Amino acid sequence: MAAVAGQKPQARGRPGPETVGAIPRRKGGGAGLSLACKPLAQAPLSCETSLRKLKFKHGSVSPDEAARAAPFHLDLWFYFTLQNWVLDFGRPIAMLVFPLEWFPLSKPSVGDYFHMAYNVITPFLLLKLIERSPRTLPRSIIYVSIIVFIMGASIHLVGDSVNHRLLFSGYQHHLSVRENPIIKNLKPETLIDSFELLYYYDEYLGHCMWYIPFFLILFMYFSGCFTASKAASLMPGPALLLVAPSGLYYWYLVTEGQIFILFIFTFFAMLALVLHQQRKRLFLDSNGLFLLSSFALTLLLVALWVAWLWNDPVLRKKYPGVIYVPEPWAFYTLHVSSRH
Repeated sequence: MAAVAGQKPQARGRPGPETVGAIPRRKGGGAGLSLACKPLAQAPLSCETSLRKLKFKHGSVSPDEAARAAPFHLDLWFYFTLQNWVLDFGRPIAMLVFPLEWFPLSKPSVGDYFHMAYNVITPFLLLKLIERSPRTLPRSIIYVSIIVFIMGASIHLVGDSVNHRLLFSGYQHHLSVRENPIIKNLKPETLIDSFELLYYYDEYLGHCMWYIPFFLILFMYFSGCFTASKAASLMPGPALLLVAPSGLYYWYLVTEGQIFILFIFTFFAMLALVLHQQRKRLFLDSNGLFLLSSFALTLLLVALWVAWLWNDPVLRKKYPGVIYVPEPWAFYTLHVSSRH
């Protein structure tokens, strides 16, 4: 009773301070309250992080990603340049070098096998390049571009195989299909339409489905090659050594593929993106500088190529119009192979 009498009476119906808010109070400084409110204190940070990830996923560059510069991908760029020279540029050369007894005209040539390897290795390297991009790129566009790229390169494989095999029968690349001596006298004349359809699949449809997604993927990768550190905006020595062979290959790609409009549009879009990002104090990293330098060298080589063949009357006849960019193989059949 004495112990009970020493306590103050409590109003009936009013909860004690120990039960206010259903949070038990412990002796020793309210540790229970701090534990209960800890998730609430972390909630704003969690929401901010989620919002930052959501923004970056939809294309805006987050400060964390902009501050981190990706290292130069020497392995990928080296393999990419090497397989371009061997499997694409070297494809028609290998077809002419290897004897016909090994690869008869009724079977695929060694160049066709090079093209098959190119159609597998190049999409793989492009996907690996996208994986190393510091920016999260839209996967749906990447997947569709890769699918269209493989389909266009495969269409080109068939048309280009037949067109290059016709060289052994006297076909001349500097002439149109109907003007070629081995084509214009075919009977019935509907066969000429079939060869023109083959040429269309090779030089127009195949090239468009091949090169448009190719340059689109490179541009999307380039859009993530920016850093907030100006010190990281330098190319290492190996990158400088790869610029020359890379730019020279793209010269062959632009001239032989007849895609100067697509190339120049991509190049100026890259320049516009660089100027736009500079306003945000973002600079190209080593990978972006390498790609932009390669394209700049390509533009210079194309200008020199066109200036050299500007007054060629035969090539002028085959490539009429404002944009005059002769193909290297047309030059070869006109000025090189005709002398032998």
